[in-house]
Amino acid sequence: MRKTITTFVLTMFVLGAMASEARAQDDPLMGTWKLNLARSNYDPGPPPRSLVIRFEPFGTNGAKYTQDHIKSQGQEQHVTYTMYFDGKDYPMIGDAGRDMISTIRIDTYTIEQTSKKDGKGTSTSRRVISRDGKTMTTTQKSTNAQGQPFHNVVLYEKQ
Repeated sequence: MRKTITTFVLTMFVLGAMASEARAQDDPLMGTWKLNLARSNYDPGPPPRSLVIRFEPFGTNGAKYTQDHIKSQGQEQHVTYTMYFDGKDYPMIGDAGRDMISTIRIDTYTIEQTSKKDGKGTSTSRRVISRDGKTMTTTQKSTNAQGQPFHNVVLYEKQ
């Protein structure tokens, strides 16, 4: 009996891992994306020195987001959150200006997000992945720490 249970648990684990891998291959969002600074526009700026983000499958309909970022002044920032494509708020860790994020998926290639701090909206972004899956363009709108509006169009390349 114990051997049967162990075999069942191992089988379910392997099938789950295979399903997650298949989902990662089918979903163009999943993977590592690196900022292409030359093809991005930060208005008013300044742009970061570097930015790498990673999306990994999480659960049955979610993704784990990890961002490693070196700001223009050289400070390092590590941001993580788990997102589901249901429009509900989920905690964001590592960004002093944002503590919650909600995400909806428009289609396979497009997602929209709203970030919040203390319950108030701070920024919106729209991520659009090219049909060949090689680039992702993120359009961000918000206000910076000085209260100035900003509008960034950021291009990432899949690694």
